Amino acid sequence: MAIEKTMSKQKIIELTGVSKEYDGTLAVENVNLYVRKGEFITFLGPSGCGKTTTLRMIAGFELPTTGKIMLNGKDITNLPPHKRPVNTVFQRYALFPHLNVYENIAYGLKLKRVKATYVDKNGKTVEKIEKLSKKEIDDKVSRALKIVDLEEFEKRSVTTLSGGQQQRIAIARAIVNEPEILLLDEPLGALDLKMRKDMQLELKEMHKKLGITFIYVTHDQEEALTMSDTVVVMKDGKIQQIGTPQDIYNEPVNSFVADFIGESNIFSGTVVGEKKVRFINKVFDCVDDFEKNEKVDVVVRPEDVKIVKEEKGMVSGTISSCIFKGVHYQMTMMVGRSEVVIQSTKGYAVGEKVWISIAPQDIHIMHKEFVSNVYDGYITKDNKVWFADGEFECDVTQLYENSHLDEEGYLITAEGEKIDLADVDVRVEVGLKDIEIIDNDEDGDACGSIISIVYKGDHYQIIIRTDDEEEDFVCDTEYVWNENDRVSVKIPKDKIKLKLKTEDKK
Repeated sequence: MAIEKTMSKQKIIELTGVSKEYDGTLAVENVNLYVRKGEFITFLGPSGCGKTTTLRMIAGFELPTTGKIMLNGKDITNLPPHKRPVNTVFQRYALFPHLNVYENIAYGLKLKRVKATYVDKNGKTVEKIEKLSKKEIDDKVSRALKIVDLEEFEKRSVTTLSGGQQQRIAIARAIVNEPEILLLDEPLGALDLKMRKDMQLELKEMHKKLGITFIYVTHDQEEALTMSDTVVVMKDGKIQQIGTPQDIYNEPVNSFVADFIGESNIFSGTVVGEKKVRFINKVFDCVDDFEKNEKVDVVVRPEDVKIVKEEKGMVSGTISSCIFKGVHYQMTMMVGRSEVVIQSTKGYAVGEKVWISIAPQDIHIMHKEFVSNVYDGYITKDNKVWFADGEFECDVTQLYENSHLDEEGYLITAEGEKIDLADVDVRVEVGLKDIEIIDNDEDGDACGSIISIVYKGDHYQIIIRTDDEEEDFVCDTEYVWNENDRVSVKIPKDKIKLKLKTEDKK
């Protein structure tokens, strides 16, 4: 029988329209979310996606550029960190090496001041601000050590503890102040794999014991799925999806989430009828209803691809690799030029022909995130077009039907009007397959770094972000690249489509 965790419906933290800008660059953009009291919520995403910045704004270490942060219905947007009922555990534990375990945990308690009420000899009620008593501090430290399973460690030097034990001391120091919310910023990042897995379970158990709200930051999908009640997936400062671990895994909203959470087959497909989609050269039944002829992304988890007998098969292919992973075999099957990753308890030999079937409910259809690249640009004095941090050769005559250029470079319209196109604003469109990626800065027209790679069955979808304006080129390519590779881009003149900006306003 499944045990359902009871959780308050009360919103303890709510972020509304929260953005954070650094030097003109948005690190977090228009974040809207709430956290329920007693919830274990995780911000998940790659490095630089804005998850730690969001956590720091909740803690009060950073102030939002725009938006509002509410705690229990009260606006705390500009409240300093020490006035928030929040404690933070960092990846680097920041323990005091010259203090023992007890002294590290008790450090904040010794500085703490609380209100105490007395009745004086005249019967008048008097309020005083006092330090905690030694017994109160002892009791709180003992309770915190018990929660992290490190009783009788009080006198130990923190420098003699293992990484996992130091992590637990850092958590004990944070919870000893009895915060309403515990913030954890990649707290397991410095641990080895086995210790990290053990600590995941311990943190989940601590959360149950404490009953307080945990807000956790990680780039590790397994951590997020293992521990969380709710996962918030972020990319480029924006929230991509919020849901339970099961929802995020089983129903990703786009190819980025599908690729980031677990292993996925991601294919380019076309909707060919009501709840019917074509991909890997076959029409499959599905449960999602999209417009006919719409180009879509199709996501199928490897464990949902079933190898079956020929009479029950939907499509056939040849096994190109087979690796034993302990609990299952991971195989790659080639269907034409497309790769299909399969997980099965039975392995098949490389070169063997097999048939597969995929149930309709295991085929997840989603709108394509990118169909083409669209930019704002302008024509230069050389009749080139400037956009996305680069100047490109183009055909400016497409801006006016039946026009041509004269010897001086002026555009002559069909009616004979002479136009100087310098500084004219245009809309630029470039196809995903029309961008050439070059492995040096010199030979391309715009330079940048690869920030994202998603494999889509028979090609890679790569995002290159430029240096100055941080514009993105989205490219479909068959060639393998690596994230953070330094590259430049080149676009054939005839692949750059131009349109006057004034036409967009009509």
